[in-house]
Amino acid sequence: MIDPGIDLEYWRAELARRTRVQIPGWLAPAAAGDLHRCLAAEVPWGLAHRTAEGPVTTRAEALAALDAAGRDALLSGARALAVHGYAFAYDAYHMVTAYKEGRDPGLLLHRVLEALNGPEYLGFARALTGEPRIRRASAQATRYRPGQFLKYHTDIDSGEGRLFAYVINLSRQWDADWGGLLQFIDESGAVLDTFVPRFNSLSLFRVPQGHAVSLVAPWAGEDRLAVTGWFMA
Repeated sequence: MIDPGIDLEYWRAELARRTRVQIPGWLAPAAAGDLHRCLAAEVPWGLAHRTAEGPVTTRAEALAALDAAGRDALLSGARALAVHGYAFAYDAYHMVTAYKEGRDPGLLLHRVLEALNGPEYLGFARALTGEPRIRRASAQATRYRPGQFLKYHTDIDSGEGRLFAYVINLSRQWDADWGGLLQFIDESGAVLDTFVPRFNSLSLFRVPQGHAVSLVAPWAGEDRLAVTGWFMA
C-alpha cells in the first residue's frame, strides 16, 4: 500500500524538526488510483456537521430522505454556529463504525481500514514518527464540496490516545484558490503553514496542533477527497 520509494529517514527528520510534513507519492500508484475511484464513485456519503447539541453525522439514507431545502438547512445550521465558534460541515463516511456494523460489504474502504491497522503500516508509522506508542489507526473518508469547511481546532486528545493526525489526499487536481486548504494556525490567529491537498500526498502532524480546512469555493473544479484520522496509542 505505501510506495516503497518513500525516503523514510528524510521524512522522519523533517517531521521531528517541523512537527508537520506533507509527503508526496505516499501510496503505490495503483493503490492511489483504486482509492480515488472508490471515493469518487462508490462511497455512500453522509454529512458530518455541528449542531447546537453537538457533532452529528447524518447518514446517506437519511440525507436521501430529505429534499433540497432540508439538506441546505443542515449546512446553514453549521454555518450559523461558525459565526461565533467551532463548527464544521463536510461529507463523511466513518470507516471504523461502518466496518464494525458490517455495512456496505465489498467496499474497498473496509480493506483500507484493515491495511491501516496491519503490522506493516503501523510499523512504518512508528518508524516515520519515532513514536513507539502507536498501536492503531482511526479512519474516515471525507469529501468537501463547495460551501463546506472545518473551523479551527487542535485535535487535542479526548481520551482516545491521539498522537499524530494524518490525511491521505486523493483529489486528482486541486488549485489553491479553490479553498479546502489545510492551514496551521497559532493562538494569535496567524497562519503558520498551508498544505494544498495534492493527489496521493500524506499530510501528517503531531497532536495537538491548531489547524483548519478552509471553506471550499463555489468555483472548485472537483471534490476534495481524502482518508483521514489519527495514529493512536
